[in-house]
Amino acid sequence: MGIRLDSRERRTCGRLGHLTYAPTEPEFATRLRAQTALGEAWRCLRCGDWALGPPAGSGPADRAPVPPRGKALRQLALLRLLAVERAIRALVLVVAAYGVKRFSSAQTSLRRSFNDALPAAKPLADRLGVDLDHSVLVREATKALHASQTTLTWVALGLLAYGVLEGVEAVGLWLAKRWAEYLTVVATAAFLPLEVYEMTEHATVTKVGAFVVNVAVVVYLILAKRLFGARGGAAEHHRQMRSESLLEVTAAATVTDLTGTPHGSGADVGMPG
Repeated sequence: MGIRLDSRERRTCGRLGHLTYAPTEPEFATRLRAQTALGEAWRCLRCGDWALGPPAGSGPADRAPVPPRGKALRQLALLRLLAVERAIRALVLVVAAYGVKRFSSAQTSLRRSFNDALPAAKPLADRLGVDLDHSVLVREATKALHASQTTLTWVALGLLAYGVLEGVEAVGLWLAKRWAEYLTVVATAAFLPLEVYEMTEHATVTKVGAFVVNVAVVVYLILAKRLFGARGGAAEHHRQMRSESLLEVTAAATVTDLTGTPHGSGADVGMPG
């Protein structure tokens, strides 16, 4: 039974190093081990190439690491891209929370400066055709400058909490934790009704684009990662991961041997020159 090697697996091993493992079961170990003129070599469980030197780990075959391969490795790349996006969001939200807090401490002086500058800017605005009396920007700035300290504190805390949530998502997704996938789906879906409301109030290309991306993220995670029981749920997800494991393929080959079909041992597999 052959193992299809993929350049993505090899690139990952190039960055992280080969993942070798010596099963305590002799029938598996002989298929993953080869003896060369330079010493023993073990087959990498991620890319299938041979790596000189002792194995990185050993133990029962059913406790061997199951590195992502094939489709699972491509999904991991997408998860980490999403993790980077979440990390950027977290940073922006935390900085915004800090900005609101600093703004609240200087609110009185800023309000005084704004009230002094607005009448002075009105003649120039009239010449440029800008109606400051009905400007949305001026209206929102006035609301912020006259907001209570309590309101600003709650806004800052809300931004900080949202930033921490995004940061937790980022770390969990980068580490490919299943709980982080659930958390991302729930947190993203929870804000979709608010995004719909904002688009009905004032739709922009940015808002529509963000809404489409968030819906795509929710649908992708549920279907691709088999969350909430979709497409067989967690059991099918783990079964698929195991089915793509090189060690599982080796075990299947051993079973085939026992039924009478000959297969070469690990030492018979060609070593890289």
